[in-house]
Amino acid sequence: MTSGLTSGLTSGSTSPQQTRPAAAAKPVRWAADAVATMREGARLRLDYSAQSLWRVDRVIDGIRREEAPYAAVETALRGLGAYAGEVIVRQTGGEWWTTGGDHWVRTPDGRLWDPMDEARRCFAGDGSLRLLCRDATAGP
Repeated sequence: MTSGLTSGLTSGSTSPQQTRPAAAAKPVRWAADAVATMREGARLRLDYSAQSLWRVDRVIDGIRREEAPYAAVETALRGLGAYAGEVIVRQTGGEWWTTGGDHWVRTPDGRLWDPMDEARRCFAGDGSLRLLCRDATAGP
C-alpha cells in the first residue's frame, strides 16, 4: 500500500510537510508517548540519538530489577522499543514496516529489525536497544 501519513504544518511552522508510510503512524506515536512519559515521569530527556539508548536500556533494567509484572509494563516497553526503532529510522533513513499487527524497522540495506521485541528481551535481561541500534546502523 502506498498511502502515506502526512504530518502537516503546525501553527507558525515554516518547515515543509513530510510524508511517512502509514506503517509509521502507530510506532511514531508510541515513541512520542514514551519520550513524554520519560520526560514527565522520570525527568529523563530523550532526544532520538543513538546515545540516548544507553539511558533507555538503564530504565528498562531498573524496571526489571523492581520485578514489575510484565503486564504492568507491557505498554511502556512497547513505547521504549518504538523509540529505539524511531532512532534507527532516523539514523539510517530506514522505514517502519507492519504486517499482522507487528511492527519492524527496515533499514535501507533490506534488513528487518524488531525493536519492540528487543525491548521485551531487555526486560527479560537478555537484550539491549543500544546494541540493536549499533548493529542496525553499522551496515551488513
